Amino acid sequence: MRIGIAGIAGRMGQLLADEVTRTGATLTGGTIQPGIDQTPTNLTIFDDIDALAAACDLVIDFTHASAVSRHAAALARSRAAWVLGTTGYSAADAAEIATAAQSIPVIAAPNYSPGVNLVLALAERIAAVLPPSQYDAEILEIHHRQKIDAPSGTALAIGRAVARGRNQEFDQVAATSRDGPRAEGSIGFASLRAGQVVGDHSLIFASASEHITLRHEALDRRVFANGAVRAALWLQGKPPGLYTMRDVLGL
Repeated sequence: MRIGIAGIAGRMGQLLADEVTRTGATLTGGTIQPGIDQTPTNLTIFDDIDALAAACDLVIDFTHASAVSRHAAALARSRAAWVLGTTGYSAADAAEIATAAQSIPVIAAPNYSPGVNLVLALAERIAAVLPPSQYDAEILEIHHRQKIDAPSGTALAIGRAVARGRNQEFDQVAATSRDGPRAEGSIGFASLRAGQVVGDHSLIFASASEHITLRHEALDRRVFANGAVRAALWLQGKPPGLYTMRDVLGL
């Protein structure tokens, strides 16, 4: 399997390159995001996403939300599969991803950690049991100071899992900012940015008589790279469609 990496010179890109090589798949090369001064000397660097996609069976992409639409179109044209780990993109970008998935197999996940995806599955099941009139749902996430989007993509995914379990429309109950008392049945979010925290997410169900907390702490970014490459290998031979890490893990 020939795998390319969009943004291969970045922090995640380098980890992804290591993981692809470790599995025995062919690392075709990658693209470099604008503003990166250091070019890897031992890797093939392509001029743009079109050139990379044409040389690969699959592209792993942890770049930036601003590139999602352009990458979706390029990969659909090339028929290369796509493992997307970018977060913070718009509803219009999500529609572009869905359109690309009509032509190619795509995995779009806010987090590729197996542990986080288990938390998502548990969050939905717990939310289905605990009445929202009695149990408030709060999601706290902590990340490094450089992270741009808040709440994080993973925090929003946890919130959506809670909403599915409660049969709620997420956009109607998500409280991503606070002004006054919380509404009954809402799903609250709090975001902290400090130091170099890789990722720390807690889901709290709080009633008048008990608190239940699900927490996941990522200690090393390699867990995301490992999961993304696992997803890439799983995607080999799959028909066009939009898949998730829950499909990969069989959850």
